[in-house]
Amino acid sequence: MASTTKRAAFFDVDNTLMKGSSLFLLSRGMYKRGFFNRRDIASFIFTNARYQLTGRERPEEIERIQNAACEFIKGHDVEEIKTLGIDVYNKYVSQRLWAGTIELANNHMANGEEVWLVTATPIELAALIAERLGFTGALGTIAETSQGKYTGKLSGKLLHGKEKVRAISELAEKNGFDLTTSYAYSDSHHDIPLLQAVGHPSAINPDALLYAKAAIEHWPIRDFRRRNLLQKISTPLIASLAELFIALNPRLRRRRSK
Repeated sequence: MASTTKRAAFFDVDNTLMKGSSLFLLSRGMYKRGFFNRRDIASFIFTNARYQLTGRERPEEIERIQNAACEFIKGHDVEEIKTLGIDVYNKYVSQRLWAGTIELANNHMANGEEVWLVTATPIELAALIAERLGFTGALGTIAETSQGKYTGKLSGKLLHGKEKVRAISELAEKNGFDLTTSYAYSDSHHDIPLLQAVGHPSAINPDALLYAKAAIEHWPIRDFRRRNLLQKISTPLIASLAELFIALNPRLRRRRSK
């Protein structure tokens, strides 16, 4: 008798599915349409540049930018932002997608497994990306609306860190997914809770901390970036040092064996 277990694959977006920050690209499109000034966009550029160089995001910065973006769209029509999202996808996002990640997602779809994006990106853009790529759907940060216009506040919390675990758990309960046989992919150590929530976690273009964690736990690691020699040397070295540290620390060794 065939198994009736339903599985899903959950993909982070920024630096996992695409290069860089989707929120920055959306903000860039907003700037071009006069939503805010050069001083505001300079902050976005600085944050995105650091993210591109380090592959690391700071939750407080992402939340600050997300809240600022909500304030900028306050009073605007929902349909206007959806139209903006289409323009941002066509001009920017579609040029930055990692072919290797899309291939992984398509393999899941071909196996009859649902593919969901799970991201701090505004749900309007996240859902558009999922639709354009033929994925099942998306979970993203939701901006509050009233009578077809944005209020300038978030509806719920920023979908980041442990909030992603809550979101996929609720989705799994609703759709009948077995998380113990499901998959998750991310580049960031902030998503370790998400990766630990499924039976098959994988690191894609990982930052140093996630690389170390994935190496220790023997999670699959895929890197679609053109990394320089320093990165190639440093990330395995960090993983080896982390493994050595655990091996020499009886308390951590016992905790890992549980």
